[in-house]
Amino acid sequence: MLAAPLLAVPPAHASGAAALIAALLAGGVVAVMRHAITDRSQFDTGDLSNRAGQRNLSAAGRAQAVAVGQAVTRLGIPLGQVLTSPVFRALDTADLAFGARRMVEPLLTADDYIADPAFLRRSIAWIAGRVRRPSAPGVSDILVGHIVPLGMVLGRGLGQAEFPEGSFAIFGEAGLRGFLPAEALIAA
Repeated sequence: MLAAPLLAVPPAHASGAAALIAALLAGGVVAVMRHAITDRSQFDTGDLSNRAGQRNLSAAGRAQAVAVGQAVTRLGIPLGQVLTSPVFRALDTADLAFGARRMVEPLLTADDYIADPAFLRRSIAWIAGRVRRPSAPGVSDILVGHIVPLGMVLGRGLGQAEFPEGSFAIFGEAGLRGFLPAEALIAA
C-alpha cells in the first residue's frame, strides 16, 4: 500500500441501501462510483490513448450505466460535480450515466495506468481529501473511477464482491458510510 488508512471503514452491511440513497438525496456527500461492468476478455495495456488496449464496457455495462443515470434522474438526486478517470471504461460510464456534465480528472486514473509513483501518491492523497468535501452544500458529487485506488485510500484491498463494477462508495463528513450496489440504486 502506498498510503496509510485514511478513513474508517464500516462493514459493507453497516448502512442499508435505503439509508445510502437517502444520503445521496440529501446531498452533502461524495460518491465514488466504480466504472460499470466490463468485458473481462479484454486486457489493459496501460495506454490511455488506445481504446483497443483497454478493458472496455460490455453491453451489460453500457446498459447498467444508462440505468444508473436514469435512476439518478428519476429519484431527483441533486448532482454537484461529476468527475471521471480518463480511462475509457470510466469515461464511457460517466458519459452514459451523467452526460455532458462530466469532467475528466487525471487524478482519478487507474493505478495500472500510472507509471510515476509520485503521481500515484498524489492521486491517492487527492482522492482521500476529495471524498471528504462535496463541491457545494446540498449536492452529491460523483467521482467515477476504479477499485484499486479506492482500496489504497481506505488502506485495504477491496474485493469484487464488496465493490463490484457499477457500485458506489458513499462518503460523508465522518468517512465511508457504506457501499451501494448499482442494482439497489436502479431498483429504488
